[in-house]
Amino acid sequence: MRQITLLAFDADDTLWGSQTYFDSVEQVYCEILASYAEADEISRSLRSTERENNVLYGCGSKSFILSLVENAVYISQGKVTGEEIEQIIGIGKELLRLPGKPFDRVRSSLEQLRSTGLYRMVVFTRGELLDQEKKMERSGLRSFFDDVIVVSDKTEDAYRRLCKRFNVRTEQLLMVGNSFSSDIEPVLDVGGWAAYISNYEKSLSLYQRDAPFICNQQYSRPSPFGEGTGVRLLLSLRIGLEKAFLGVRIGFNEGYP
Repeated sequence: MRQITLLAFDADDTLWGSQTYFDSVEQVYCEILASYAEADEISRSLRSTERENNVLYGCGSKSFILSLVENAVYISQGKVTGEEIEQIIGIGKELLRLPGKPFDRVRSSLEQLRSTGLYRMVVFTRGELLDQEKKMERSGLRSFFDDVIVVSDKTEDAYRRLCKRFNVRTEQLLMVGNSFSSDIEPVLDVGGWAAYISNYEKSLSLYQRDAPFICNQQYSRPSPFGEGTGVRLLLSLRIGLEKAFLGVRIGFNEGYP
């Protein structure tokens, strides 16, 4: 029988909130630049700037701040003032002070998993090392994990290296996260297991309130992620996280890893 022995958790928007803070900063940012363009245009341009800069800088708060400044110059056609740039940098720096407050029931769920003694547990997340380390420290969750690993990107090779580091096969890994492209798809592609977590209402139109989805490529089920993704979903497997995510109680069922 297959046996999951390594549980890997994403950090931002899985263990604690993050995106809502970025959204709030973007709203104020659009207000600062309101004399140059409409909010929708500013946001669309910012997304494009972010995509280009993430290739150079990686993802994270500091990369986002650089994108805010660069996009302000672009959207204003070079007319943005020094005072406005100062305001933009100021609101961006607030992202470096995020509280890392765990979502409801995350702590009790991690306690339950840790107490079984069945799994090694790690945080496996993207971002900037110092920023993520500080959020982990502020969250008070560090003691539940054997390690905290911060990578520039979650690729198939990154997941293989993770498994090699802990001397497990890829099919013994279960990744828990909120991003299909970085937490789910690459894990499935290397033969591992993945649990999709949505902590925001705006995601539910895509992923339904049946989430979290537990998936592995050996199982076939119509995918909520769109045609041609090749995702195999298994909803009968549950991982013991109680009501940590979306208020859904989940626990291992007999006969599954």
